[in-house]
Amino acid sequence: MTGPHMSPEEFRRHGHAVVDWIADYWSSLDELPVRSRVAPGEIAAALPDTMPETGEEFDAVLADVQRMILPGITHWQHPRFFAYFPANSSPAAVLGDLLSSGIGAQGMLWATSPALTEVEQVVLDWLAEGLGLPEAFRSGGPGGGVIQDTASTATFTALLAALHRTTDGAARAEGVTSLLRVYGSEEAHSSLHKAVMMSGLGERALHTVPVDPRTRRMDVAALARALEEDVAAGLRPVMVQAAVGTTSTGAVDDVAAIGPLALAHGAWLHVDAAWAGTAAVCPEHRWINEGVAEHADSYVTNPHKWLLTTFDCSAFWVRDSAALRGALSLLPEYLRTPAAESGALTDLRDWHPQLGRRFRALKLFAVLRTYGRRGLAEHIRAGVAGADRFASLVRSDERFELVTEPVLGLVVFRLRAGDEETRRVMEELNDSGEAYLSHTTVDGSTAMRVAVGGWRTTPEDVERTWRALTSLVPADPR
Repeated sequence: MTGPHMSPEEFRRHGHAVVDWIADYWSSLDELPVRSRVAPGEIAAALPDTMPETGEEFDAVLADVQRMILPGITHWQHPRFFAYFPANSSPAAVLGDLLSSGIGAQGMLWATSPALTEVEQVVLDWLAEGLGLPEAFRSGGPGGGVIQDTASTATFTALLAALHRTTDGAARAEGVTSLLRVYGSEEAHSSLHKAVMMSGLGERALHTVPVDPRTRRMDVAALARALEEDVAAGLRPVMVQAAVGTTSTGAVDDVAAIGPLALAHGAWLHVDAAWAGTAAVCPEHRWINEGVAEHADSYVTNPHKWLLTTFDCSAFWVRDSAALRGALSLLPEYLRTPAAESGALTDLRDWHPQLGRRFRALKLFAVLRTYGRRGLAEHIRAGVAGADRFASLVRSDERFELVTEPVLGLVVFRLRAGDEETRRVMEELNDSGEAYLSHTTVDGSTAMRVAVGGWRTTPEDVERTWRALTSLVPADPR
C-alpha cells in the first residue's frame, strides 16, 4: 500500500482475505472453547500503547486479529453457545451489512438517501406481515415501523412518545413531573428501568407489578390494583409495558387482558417481544401475540436475536406515529430541505433519539430475500425442537428438574441438589469450553438457562451439551 488509501485492487484482495477469514472462523468454531479464557486486562496488555506513527499493511491488522484479539472473543456464533438469547450473524446478513458499510450512506433524512428510508419502510412492512402483526403497524397510514439499534432504545422511544401523548406535549416543553407512573412486571427487562431513569421521571416512577409464581406472567389483577391505587393517590399512568418472552424465564404476559386496563387509564401499551416476537413467523407460534392487534400502541422485536440478522437490528412499530414525531421532531435550518418541509414523506430521524442512521435495512432485506418465509420458519422451528429435546432430557434425569415449563427455545432448569451444586456444575461446564450456559434466579433459587436458536446449532450440539453437563454431576444414589 503506497498511501493511506487502498486502491480498488488492494481493497479487492484484502476483502477476499477477510471473507476467507470469516469463512474459516465459522468452520473452526466447533473446535474452539465457547467462552473466552483470558484474564482481565490481558487483551489490552497485548496491544500497543499508542497508534502507529505511519500506516501499516492491512495484512498485519488481520494477522493481529487472529493472534491478539480472537483469544478474547466469546464465540456467540458457536453451535453450543446457549448462554443468552441468540445473536445470529448469518452469511446473508454479513454480506448485507458489508454492502451497507461499502455504500456508507447516512439516512437521517429521506433526502440524504431516499433508498435508506423507503427500503426500511418496505422491509418492515414485509416483516410485520410475516409475523402476523396488525395492519395498523404498516407504513402508508398513521402508523409504521423503524429500525432501532436495540430494544432498549425502542423502549425508551416508546416512553418518550407516551409522555408526549399523556401530557399533551407539556413534557417536551416543560419537562416531567413526579406524578407520572410507568408499569412493568418483576420480570420486565432492565431497559424499562433505564428508560424511566433516562426520561427524567426517576426510578420511583416505575411501579413494579408482581408475577404469577407459576407462570411468571404479570399478575393482571395486581396491575389493576396498582393502577387504581395510583390514580386515587393523584398519580397519572403514562405507560404499561407487557413482556412477550422475558429474559429470565421466557414468560409471556397476557396482552389481551393488560390492554383494556391500559386503555381505561389512558396509558400507552408497549409490547416488548425482543426475543420471542420473531417466532411468530411460524403460524403455530402466533399465540404469543394475542391481544397485540387490538391493544398495542407500540411493539418491538429483534431480528438480530433469533431471525438471522447481524447485530444491530431492532424492529419497532407504532400504531400512530403522531406522538412519536411530536416528542422527537426537530427541524433546524441545516436539515431543511423542500422534501422535508413538504410533509409528503417520512424522515425517520423523527422516529428515534438519534439523528444519524445506518442503512440497517439492507442486511434485513438480504435475510428476508435469501431465506424467505419458509427458511425463517424452519430456523425458528429448529430452535424450538432443540429446546424441547433438552427439556425432555431434563425430565428423564432425576438429578434435575425444570423450574418453569419451556417457552419456545428457552429451557430453565436446576439440580435438585440445590443452588451451590447448580452453580458449580454450570461454571465447570462453562470453564471447560464445551458449551456456555447462563443462570438466573427464580423465587430466590438459582437456575440454569439454555437458549437454543443459533444458526449453526444442530441436534447433536444439544445432545453433546447434555452429556457434558451430566458428566459433572454425581450419579443418583437411587
